[in-house]
Amino acid sequence: MDTAERLPILREPFGVLPDGRAVERLRLSGGNGFEVAIITYGAAVQALYVPDRAGAVADVVLGHDDLTPYLAQRHYFGATIGRYANRIAGSTFTLDGEICRVPPNEGANSLHGGFQGFDRQLWNVDAVGNEPEPWVRLSYVSAHGEEGYPGTLHTRLTYAITANGTLSISFEATSDRPTLANLTHHGFFNLAGVAVGESILDHRLTIYADAYLPIDPASIPLGAPVSVEGSPFDFRAGTPIGARIREAHEQIRLGHGYDHNYCLPDGHVAAPRLAARVEHPRSGRVMELLTNQPGLQFYSGNFLDGAASGKFDRLYRQSDAFCLEPQAWPDAPNRPDYPSARLDPGETYRHVSLYRFSTL
Repeated sequence: MDTAERLPILREPFGVLPDGRAVERLRLSGGNGFEVAIITYGAAVQALYVPDRAGAVADVVLGHDDLTPYLAQRHYFGATIGRYANRIAGSTFTLDGEICRVPPNEGANSLHGGFQGFDRQLWNVDAVGNEPEPWVRLSYVSAHGEEGYPGTLHTRLTYAITANGTLSISFEATSDRPTLANLTHHGFFNLAGVAVGESILDHRLTIYADAYLPIDPASIPLGAPVSVEGSPFDFRAGTPIGARIREAHEQIRLGHGYDHNYCLPDGHVAAPRLAARVEHPRSGRVMELLTNQPGLQFYSGNFLDGAASGKFDRLYRQSDAFCLEPQAWPDAPNRPDYPSARLDPGETYRHVSLYRFSTL
């Protein structure tokens, strides 16, 4: 693509759903080749172009070139996840004494909102603008009872891009009755650029958290947070993702690598604080993640198995990308000792995450 000719906001077709509804792609440019492309199916980031230390631009997220594979296979590439990101044990939770049952789409448990989560929905484009910098606002209304969740949830999502290399993702949601709200962005990143097909194991990762949640064989948290001290889960000082991924640690075995929630300090906070930093030494690209959420799910691409054919005619395989998903803690609805994911009428769920790109 010729990045020199990109407009701040470009709207273009991206296919048609089986029921005839049209899907759009919206491209927001921050200048110097920094650009994000968002599709209305799943409110997903379809591409994210970031310059390296020499100014060369590359797409750094997994995805597809057209709509068909998004419909055929559910890999969550760049998608918006809801109503409940991550897992709910036994696909049930109790809210005000009422037992709520949600779809068991990962064994006995419910993952990422069930069979037809927010990543499988067509979002509406409410508004676009250039001031102060390019942005687009999307919305989706999840009806009472959809995928078993109580309450009609009105969700608004704003993507914005800045000239200094920051992608902002902001969620707001309200409900007409008590419910759960736990939304996240499920980007699959490779700062080398996805076209070259390099592993992410050499990416140097820092996670600013002292504790994580160990999991059982079904990836459900066992209980209280555990210190990362002295374990392969300690990324506080900055460590290559692959440095300890093959250690004979029980939690590495259970996750087939990393697929664990890190407990960020202070829980829910008003303003985004630094949660993670990733550096790619060869290209010099750096991504810093700031969020106001209490948890950060780190996933090292363990289950990418070549079944998905993506952009640049590449098959996506293990360790081709990493995910850093800001969110509530997994299974929080069944854990009163975890930060709450409850949303009541009159309240507004707010989630702000910033993906700040720079170079070494």
